[in-house]
Amino acid sequence: MRLATLRDGSRDGALIVVLPDGQRYRPAGTVAPTLQAALDDWARCEPLLRALAGGEGDALPLDHARLHSPLPRAYEWIDGSAYLNHVRLVRKARGAEPPPTLETDPLVYQGGSGTFLGPRDAIPLVDPAWGLDFESEVAVVLGDTPMQTAARDASPYVRLVLLVNDVTLRNLIPDELAKGFGFFCSKPSTAFSPFALTPDELGDAWHGGRVHLRLKTELDGETVGDADAGSEMHFSFYDLIAHVTKSRALTAGTIVGSGTVSNVDPARGVSCLAERRTREVLDTGKAVTPFLVEGQVVRIAMADAAGRDLFGAIEQRVVRA
Repeated sequence: MRLATLRDGSRDGALIVVLPDGQRYRPAGTVAPTLQAALDDWARCEPLLRALAGGEGDALPLDHARLHSPLPRAYEWIDGSAYLNHVRLVRKARGAEPPPTLETDPLVYQGGSGTFLGPRDAIPLVDPAWGLDFESEVAVVLGDTPMQTAARDASPYVRLVLLVNDVTLRNLIPDELAKGFGFFCSKPSTAFSPFALTPDELGDAWHGGRVHLRLKTELDGETVGDADAGSEMHFSFYDLIAHVTKSRALTAGTIVGSGTVSNVDPARGVSCLAERRTREVLDTGKAVTPFLVEGQVVRIAMADAAGRDLFGAIEQRVVRA
């Protein structure tokens, strides 16, 4: 089942069920007005939404330009860094060593969740000197999840899977982290894919708390990344859930991100410009790829083994704020 949110003039939009062709939908307001409302009452809403998705009758043409992120805002947005190759590369870029617990204790931060960008919303460029970058990721949306949920018990709490563009201002990061108090200004509003999928929609590609498919990233129509999202995800989503529930419960609608999808093999490309710049420094001693500039377009998408687009595409143009 694929769910989405249609802009209707309200803050949280209107919940819709997207049909298998990705081009038609059925309104879901008779079940729940918004995706958050459905997540709050999932035991009742899920079978009714599935009935809408598979039922007979009229469907409406879907205008992708009207779609917001599935959750236009969320109670929590927690992003991990589960691909250790990414951690090692970006730390090299700023002359920092990875933590000694890199392979045993997940890195996470809590980002802003009140002003998500829609999948076709512009990426604001406030100051080119801040080093605007994209980060292509996978994420899960949780139901109510108890404190101290073990990784082995985490699967039932994963309600939905979606894609992410975790917009980052690279040149603001070093000074923020030097304060010893984490990211804030360097992490502006995040964008999510048009569709959020129930895990069963991924078939065999969803197992072990990972999505075993390629995540494709394009910049100005050129493929810059075709990364395997499954094989090098060191910490699974179940591991991340266990970590972030160590000392608190999580509420329905919490989003947990994988961090930038990253592979050791350079042939798989990159899911952010910071990695490309780091590889350039390691190869030639100098980064030559600039960060994002006005007018550039970032596209992030994922297809199944048969080539069917799963999540719809995040497709965003950089616009001077």
